[in-house]
Amino acid sequence: MLLDTFGRVATDLRVSLTDRCNLRCTYCMPEEGLQWLAKPELLTDDEIVRLVRIAVTRLGVEELRFTGGEPLLRPGLTGLVERCAALEPRPRISLTTNGIGLERTAEVLRDAGLDRVNVSLDTLDPEVFQRMTRRKRHGDVLRGLAAARAAGLAPVKVNAVLMPGVNESEAPDLLAWALEHEYELRFIEQMPLDPQRGWQRAGMITAGDILAALRTRFTLTQEGEEARGSAPAERWLVDGGPGRVGVIASVTRPFCRACDRTRLTADGQVRTCLFATEESDLRGALRGGASDEELAARWRTAMWGKKAGAGIDDPEFVQPRRPMSAIGG
Repeated sequence: MLLDTFGRVATDLRVSLTDRCNLRCTYCMPEEGLQWLAKPELLTDDEIVRLVRIAVTRLGVEELRFTGGEPLLRPGLTGLVERCAALEPRPRISLTTNGIGLERTAEVLRDAGLDRVNVSLDTLDPEVFQRMTRRKRHGDVLRGLAAARAAGLAPVKVNAVLMPGVNESEAPDLLAWALEHEYELRFIEQMPLDPQRGWQRAGMITAGDILAALRTRFTLTQEGEEARGSAPAERWLVDGGPGRVGVIASVTRPFCRACDRTRLTADGQVRTCLFATEESDLRGALRGGASDEELAARWRTAMWGKKAGAGIDDPEFVQPRRPMSAIGG
C-alpha cells in the first residue's frame, strides 16, 4: 500500500499528461503562457502505462485520473486509456479537462474505457468566459459537455472557480443550469497555485460565500461525512434531491485528514500533495533501469513522508514552485 505515517492510504492516482493548455485562465497562467516542458522530459506512453501498472498491481491504487494542463492535447490519449483499462484489477478511470475537443472524442474515449469526466466551466456568459480564459471557446465547452453526457460518461461533473468582480454573482445560475442538464456542479475555492503569485486570501470567494449565495435560491441539505468519504467535495442535496452540489474548500475547510491521493507529474515526479514543495523522481530511476519493485519502493518511501496537511493556514506557508498546470489538477 501507499501508506503514510498518519495512517492514510493513497488509492487515487492523478496522472498529469502534459503541462500545456489551450486556454489561458487568469487564475492559472499568464496570457503569454508558460515555458512548457520539453518533449524528452515528458514520460512516454509506455512509461506512463508501466508506472500506472505498478500503482494498480503493486500499490493498491483503485482510481486513476488523467489531468494536465489539458490532457486532450496529449497525442495517444485514447491508447493510454485503453491500455490502463485493460489492467487487472481494472482501475476506475476519469479525465479532468477544459472540454475543448471533447465533442469529437467523448465516444472514442468511452469505448477505450474512460468512465467519466470532470469539465471546467466557470461561467455561463461567453463574454465573461473570454475575459477569464482569454479565448473564445465557450461554445466548444458546452458542446463537449453535451457530448460527454450523450456518451454516458456519467456522472458528468462541472468544476467552477468564482473570482471576485468577475463571475462571483453566477453561483445560483450555474447551479440551476447544471441541474437542468443533469451535471454535477462543484465549486472550487481559488488556490495559491498560480505562477503570477497573484492569489490573496483576503480577496478570494470562500465556501461560505458560495453557500450563502446558493441559499438565496435553493434549499441545501448537507450530506453526512460517511457519504463524503475521502472525496474532496462537501456535498449538499438541492431542494431535497436528487440533484446535488459540491464545494471543494481547499483553503478554508482543508480535507487533508482523509486525503487518499498520490500524484504523478508529466515529467515523472511523485507529489504527495498539491501544495508539496518536494518531489520524488521516478523518471530518472525508470530510465536508469530500475525494476518494478524498486520503483514501487521509491513510491512507498515518498508517500511515507507525506505531511499531515497542506499548511495553507500556516503563517510560514510557501507556495509550490510549480503552478497548477505543471502539477496536474
